[in-house]
Amino acid sequence: MSSYSVPYGQQVHFENPRVLPSATTSSLTLNKRDHATAVHVNVACYTAAETIELISQAGELKGAMRPEKTFFSAVSAGCLLAFAAAANLRAQASPWLIDNAPGLNGLIGAMVFPMGLVWIVLTGAELFTDVIMYTIVAALQGKLKLWQLARQWFLCFWGNLAGTLFVMIVILGYGGVFQEEPFFSTMQAAATNKQLLPTWYQIFLRGIGCNWLVCLACFHGMQGKDLVSKTVGIWWPMFAFTHLGLDHVVANMSYIPMGIFLGTPKLTVGLYVLKGVIPVLFGNILGGGLFVGTYYWWMYLCGSSDLTADATLSETDTKLPTKLELRRGYEHA
Repeated sequence: MSSYSVPYGQQVHFENPRVLPSATTSSLTLNKRDHATAVHVNVACYTAAETIELISQAGELKGAMRPEKTFFSAVSAGCLLAFAAAANLRAQASPWLIDNAPGLNGLIGAMVFPMGLVWIVLTGAELFTDVIMYTIVAALQGKLKLWQLARQWFLCFWGNLAGTLFVMIVILGYGGVFQEEPFFSTMQAAATNKQLLPTWYQIFLRGIGCNWLVCLACFHGMQGKDLVSKTVGIWWPMFAFTHLGLDHVVANMSYIPMGIFLGTPKLTVGLYVLKGVIPVLFGNILGGGLFVGTYYWWMYLCGSSDLTADATLSETDTKLPTKLELRRGYEHA
């Protein structure tokens, strides 16, 4: 037997510490075919099993969200990520660091960009790349129909595009934020490095790695129970993806159109669609949908109906949020 620590010093004993309560019940479900050694689990955050259950519920609620709310929530997410992307590039606009310490320069920018996803998660905005994970998990659990998943993806993608273009072109572009040096050349260099230098398959592979980390950040954001835990959990996977220079389809909606707006040589709308949207889109879907959403669903939720109860958690603090608590702005059409 192993023990699972709960608040106020109480303990519940069970045989398999890997399978923890679902978000809709206080019963601890176990697979008696599995055997594990003693593990001490800290409940300052939700476990991986609890978190993926929460993600499936959140995906169900996203699918039930009214279309106009989905779209404008996605517009908000695009705006927030565009502000973070612009701040990221401004932070890296140091010619001396670019020439003498490019790794340090990239690290500075990577510390700035994660605030975009923090804003998105904490405000409940709809970012296309994390919606991939939420809706796929909900669909695998039978909580979301494929047409709802497709509608959510469609509305979020175009809403994100509208939001990023509004901030980058209207607010920052015509606002002259990148018109002066070294910011002008930094933005052009970023657009060139994203579109002109790498090949199609390289961008596709970078897209896989990118949304693997972005969805992991959202996973950790759901896992935390307080503001600090959520922020820290989101920050580090986002830091890694930014510092590695991976490709995010919504972030590219910020960098590449601004590069076109500033007249970057050889950069066109057609090239952006061919290399900045298509390979990144498919890579992001594969990275977030398969390596995070499907993987954790298979690990913790797949076949859960065959599990049998072995213990009960009576302490209310150990229960997951109910659907009503998660609902917030989600409303049925």
